[in-house]
Amino acid sequence: MFIKSIKRFTGLLCFVLLTANSAFAADEYTNALDNFSHATETSQYINSAYGYALFPSVGKAGFVVGGAYGKGRVYKQGTFIGVSKITQASIGFQFGAQEYSEIIFFKDKSTYEKFIKGNFELNAQASAIVVNLGASAQAGTTGNSAGAGQSGGAQTSVGSYVNGMSIYIIPKVGFMVEASVAGQSFTFEPK
Repeated sequence: MFIKSIKRFTGLLCFVLLTANSAFAADEYTNALDNFSHATETSQYINSAYGYALFPSVGKAGFVVGGAYGKGRVYKQGTFIGVSKITQASIGFQFGAQEYSEIIFFKDKSTYEKFIKGNFELNAQASAIVVNLGASAQAGTTGNSAGAGQSGGAQTSVGSYVNGMSIYIIPKVGFMVEASVAGQSFTFEPK
């Protein structure tokens, strides 16, 4: 009973977060891409990556049991080729609700093709670099970053590819005491 109530609460919060900005859906992709294009951490990838998946609004909510959902577009060498959906379910220490933009850069054709084959899932070690669009535009991290490099065993905030991908998020609204992208599942449909 308790778990069912938490699942309903989580689903409702995700729905509210995602529908809050639905009037601006047409401009969401343009705005999100502009934000990532102008951020110091990600601008280098926009034109050099083989492809990328852009999710302008991902809603995430949780209280012990959590979930996330978002819709996005997939691009190959700058050309829109299809749509993708993110889903994520998690259990463990988490609290809050958040909306953010997410972009996944694919280093090469092989990684890109694994993503567009259909049911793709990020492994348990995956996480994202958080892009701060403030005046200083410096990246913060949520623990180990998917795009982080290793330097003498310590994490650095220098972007790089891990397993052929580099993942970044830009928080939009809300707060989450857990901000992992691990376990995100993706579907793909060509346009």
